Amino acid sequence: MIDIHVHMREPGAVHKEDWDSGTAAALAGGFTAVLAMPNTQPPIIDTKSLSLALEAAKAKAKCDYAQYLGAGADNFGCLGAISKQSAGLKMYLDQTFGPLCLDDMTLWEKHFSNWPRDLPVAVHAEGRSMAAVILFATFLNRSVHICHVSTREEILLIRTAKEKGIKVTCEVTPHHLFLTQDDVSHLGIGRSEVRPRLASPGDCAALWKNIQVIDCFATDHAPHTLAEKDGPNPPPGFPGLETALPLLLTAVSQGRLSLEDLIIRTYQNPMRIFRIPEQPQTWIEVDLQAKSEVGSNGFYSRCSWSPFSGWKTVGQVRQVYLRGKEAFRDGQVLVAPGFGKNLREEMVE
Repeated sequence: MIDIHVHMREPGAVHKEDWDSGTAAALAGGFTAVLAMPNTQPPIIDTKSLSLALEAAKAKAKCDYAQYLGAGADNFGCLGAISKQSAGLKMYLDQTFGPLCLDDMTLWEKHFSNWPRDLPVAVHAEGRSMAAVILFATFLNRSVHICHVSTREEILLIRTAKEKGIKVTCEVTPHHLFLTQDDVSHLGIGRSEVRPRLASPGDCAALWKNIQVIDCFATDHAPHTLAEKDGPNPPPGFPGLETALPLLLTAVSQGRLSLEDLIIRTYQNPMRIFRIPEQPQTWIEVDLQAKSEVGSNGFYSRCSWSPFSGWKTVGQVRQVYLRGKEAFRDGQVLVAPGFGKNLREEMVE
């Protein structure tokens, strides 16, 4: 399994996650590779900051990885030279956690035009911003990947775009598949804060109804401590690496998904869209009948909580083999920091 959308919080906020704890959580959740977002402190926007993130990952990561570059107001001309070292370009077109946000649409065109056409562009774009960026991609005849689709109008727009032959792909998070605005009352305002926000039950139903339009399941693993979430200015985001597979396997057990649906969206499509190389001798073993409770055995993620705590699930990760080595077994991560491999090294070479 490959998670194309995670936040490792390193550099700059290692009190809530770093490459060690985050990739341990990935293995515990059945993920053998993660693609990390660039809205760190400092953001990953140039050679210096990319090197900082990759050095930390090389020393600490326990699963395989790649690092996105962030589109900023003045770096569109310099990213091409280091593009092959990255997971792809991330463009923030709506406000989110961190300093990266492109309010000026003329900058969108500059980044699209300067970024290599054979490398992925992923965008945070909601509602009308999503419609606008799909139009830009159409004008420029290049592909675009829409992150964390959450509403009925968004998934229907993407369905129409695909029917017209437009080069658009998308992802949906487990929290937008399994949580709605109705859950805010018991989660609490701070602990339900996320971007995009939790949508209506009707929006959630539309995502399930249009499951064939969804290319990837991605966690948008965005850890914050409970002290931060319960504070006066709660940051948006949920941890998700350790809960995604149990939730999705539970949906399989209920007949809402097939195992093939799951494999396509957590492995086959992520590999194709993001040009991820094969991981030889790599597989995960799951017990499809095992029943468990989210959070009952704690978490590897440093933030140590989940909006799904207490949920009953069916299906559990038993073993993870990564490049021929047993990396996880029955609740225990078995590899040392630094075992993870940079997925983009071969591209650079």
